[in-house]
Amino acid sequence: MKLDTGLFSLDFEDHHAVLGIPITADAKAVRKRYLMIARKLHPDSLSGISDEDAQQASDLLSKWVNPAYEALSQEKIFSEHQIILKLKGQGLRRSPTPPAVTSASAQTLLQASQVDLAYDQAVKALANQQYEQLTQTLNVIGQLSELNLVYLYRTSDGPMASARPAASAPAAAAPPPPPGAPAKAPSPPPRRTQAMILESYLKRAQDFEVDHDYSRAVLEMREALKAYPNSAKCHSYLASLYLKAGQATMAKVHAKRALDLAPEDEIAQAIQTKLERGQTSAAKAPPGKPPARGSQPPAKGASPAKGKPEDKGGGFFGGLFGGKKK
Repeated sequence: MKLDTGLFSLDFEDHHAVLGIPITADAKAVRKRYLMIARKLHPDSLSGISDEDAQQASDLLSKWVNPAYEALSQEKIFSEHQIILKLKGQGLRRSPTPPAVTSASAQTLLQASQVDLAYDQAVKALANQQYEQLTQTLNVIGQLSELNLVYLYRTSDGPMASARPAASAPAAAAPPPPPGAPAKAPSPPPRRTQAMILESYLKRAQDFEVDHDYSRAVLEMREALKAYPNSAKCHSYLASLYLKAGQATMAKVHAKRALDLAPEDEIAQAIQTKLERGQTSAAKAPPGKPPARGSQPPAKGASPAKGKPEDKGGGFFGGLFGGKKK
């Protein structure tokens, strides 16, 4: 469920745009909106329409609306989602230019003086028509996604982004060089090297780690890996964070990747050794009852019939990231 236009088109699922709610909506508003859409797309509400339209309504509900509600209705995923939105907004603010948007409502929001009011009104207007004509629903979702993009840009941390930058005062002219002195070439602006950028990600992640806020530390390192996917240092540190967060599978994945990139990485080596020892210990059977090949001891408190709950998230972010819906 990836949008080809609008907010985070390459790697992000804009659940708020799918449901037609502001990114500031609370849990009560999320549920109210979902129930309204679900009733509208339910087969009992679509009597008299063609089979093609009925199939389209079913696809929208199962592949778009239900996953969006499932993500925003789970407290942990919702919190992670809000953190990601904040990080994305900060990234947008670091850009030297406003985001490029095509819809009229998003372009208007770029210049609106009262951002919150204009944003809420624009979202409401689009939401009212979002699921009226199903052939236009995805287009409306794209427009809502662009609104979210602009709203994040205008309200992220730091000075408010304005539609028209204020004219800056002219800089004071430098005194002319003494007669006969060679002209001094202007100094180029300092450039942030890859190492400096990586260190900034690592520093923020380490600050979160000190506070035992492993989820936000992991988010920082995942952002770093988007920019530098072949950094062994990022992979090994992310593996250590996953291990502290109790997510051994993800720790193993990133430790292996770090060792593929840098076989001498000591952190990744230590994590891999620790995980292998843990698997060896888990494989030891109690007297008289050897475990089945490849089995894991059941989690504490789990019944023998159910065993360990299945990890449906496929990693730290669960349903927020992943492939396109079939």
